[in-house]
Amino acid sequence: MAVTAAQVKELRAATDAPMMDCKKALVESDGNMVKATEWLKERGIAKAAKKADRVAAEGLAGIVIARDFSKATVIEINSETDFVAQNEGFQNLVKDSAKEIYTNQPSDVAAFNSSEFGILFAESINKIGEKIELRRFGTLNADLTTALNGYIHSNNRIAVILIAKCDSEKTAEGMRAILKQVAMHVSAMKPSTLSYTDFDAAYVESETKGRIEALKKDNEELARLKKPLKNVPQYISKLQLTDDVMAQAEANIKAKLKEQGKPEKIWDKIIPGQIARFILDNTMLDQEQALLSQQYVLDDKLTVAQAITAAAKTLGGTAEITEFIRFEVGEGIEKKEDDFAAEVAAQMG
Repeated sequence: MAVTAAQVKELRAATDAPMMDCKKALVESDGNMVKATEWLKERGIAKAAKKADRVAAEGLAGIVIARDFSKATVIEINSETDFVAQNEGFQNLVKDSAKEIYTNQPSDVAAFNSSEFGILFAESINKIGEKIELRRFGTLNADLTTALNGYIHSNNRIAVILIAKCDSEKTAEGMRAILKQVAMHVSAMKPSTLSYTDFDAAYVESETKGRIEALKKDNEELARLKKPLKNVPQYISKLQLTDDVMAQAEANIKAKLKEQGKPEKIWDKIIPGQIARFILDNTMLDQEQALLSQQYVLDDKLTVAQAITAAAKTLGGTAEITEFIRFEVGEGIEKKEDDFAAEVAAQMG
């Protein structure tokens, strides 16, 4: 049947699809607007399938925090290009998706994709015209004695939420501002886990060998340049500092104090500081990757765990961070390196 320009315009306005595709859809559907819309949806899905082998490593993070700090959600939505990530339509898609997930709590990405909102999400992707996907999301909940807060960096590429269990409702309320600061710390310092106790023993062993060998090689170069050498530890995590290791460390300290001629009556004033130094020197992995062991950016004399304890004490209570979620856009995604010459050659036949 003949298709009028008015029909094409109406379908294009409803679907934002290219004009020639709208015309073809109407021809294939005998002018039925509903069937033509479905035809375009199917065609849009086909386009998305063709994009499946492309890498979406750009995008934005999103965050929603309840006004009463009882709940928070973070998400990451990826796009292929940063150009699309700066598009207002994409930014609104991220905000709307974060609100949807916060409100309805799908069990996983697949559940989100199959939901009513997920179908609308897919339609929005077809309009934007490149590979876009919800990569991950997470939610934390708080009760009256749990403090909760979060932070999203100004570039909207890093989002953090975290909670701390407190002794009372009063302490929890007072700790929220501190948790906002700690969330900013998490954003900058990139911890991969909460505590050193989360590390796998095999991972620690592997990291120990690699890091010690790297330090030794660094020292070879520093020695050649006649510069101060770096400390080469025996260990890199508290996970390795067993009772036997700590007992031996204390014995070594005492032996050295005796060798230096320090009177035994002052040893108890010296040993705690040297034990603390031993722990600091032999926990580099914890300080890099475990949040509670990291030096707090707002007071590097304290670890994050110590800073939380001190802040809670000023409120007359106790608090302990029990969980955090940190999303950074594109983290862990291997970006495809384009071979421009090969691409041109392929297009030329």
